[in-house]
Amino acid sequence: MTDRPEMFEGVEEIWMDGEFVDFEDAQVHVLTHALHYGTGVFEGVRCYDTAEGPAIFRWEEHLDRLFNSAEVYDIDIPFSKRELDEATRELIDREGLQSCYIRPIAFYGYGPLGLNPGKSPEQVAIAVWPWGAYLGEEALEEGVDTAISSWRKYASSQIPTNAKTTGTYVNSVLASLEAKGNGYEEAIVLNKEGNVAEGPGENLFLVRDGEIYTTGLAESILDGITRRTVIELARDMGYTVHDDATISRGELYTADELFFTGTAAEVTPIRTVDDNEIGKGTKGPITDEIQTRFFEVVEEGEPERWFDYV
Repeated sequence: MTDRPEMFEGVEEIWMDGEFVDFEDAQVHVLTHALHYGTGVFEGVRCYDTAEGPAIFRWEEHLDRLFNSAEVYDIDIPFSKRELDEATRELIDREGLQSCYIRPIAFYGYGPLGLNPGKSPEQVAIAVWPWGAYLGEEALEEGVDTAISSWRKYASSQIPTNAKTTGTYVNSVLASLEAKGNGYEEAIVLNKEGNVAEGPGENLFLVRDGEIYTTGLAESILDGITRRTVIELARDMGYTVHDDATISRGELYTADELFFTGTAAEVTPIRTVDDNEIGKGTKGPITDEIQTRFFEVVEEGEPERWFDYV
């Protein structure tokens, strides 16, 4: 067994196929179908340490998306949403965490190998661990430098973009590797038409003349749950939000502000695109307002409809 990555230090258990198992024992066979063909679905969820105690953010929506993604690939998750909910809550409690990242995953396991999963068993696992700002604490204040990826986002006519599938994240891995290899912190991915889709693991928002734009679902994006949250918050704050926008590459360079949203990234400003400074090259005022409001929400646990308290 190799040394654990630092992010997993202190993690004692993982819930797997109905049981709590030691971290080191949470393993699968090398001939697991999902390892060879990417036939798994997953979610990334955050539990925040709110004023009312640990609370999972928009948990029901994440569970709904997990099951909807599984349905696309004919993965019959052998546990109910309630069972996964109870297992997750108990796992967080057993790990003694006040805040954490939650990773549920369902996948085809070890069985006959071939493109069709056939009789491969469906397996489910849930892991939790402490995880801070995905792109770094500094990025939340100063923003990130990005580059347009040479890799395009796949279209929904090729692979369902509304499903959060393990195999399709190879697309994101390639974009991320390219960006970081060229000295940038994150990538921006275009769709097959050459318009803006999203980041490798984030949705994208643009601010122009005091109004907010985000790429629509027809632009080959994942319907991000943090994206939905920011749209609601921004409208509540009085901003006009165009949530079905088509954004060209050139519009990024001339935007007043840009920012990413995502469960891991939360609300992260974009400082540059292809070495072009966005706005004044700092976190813009509207981004700052929305980011501030977002963190107020997750720290206070309001509105309650968005939180499931552990």
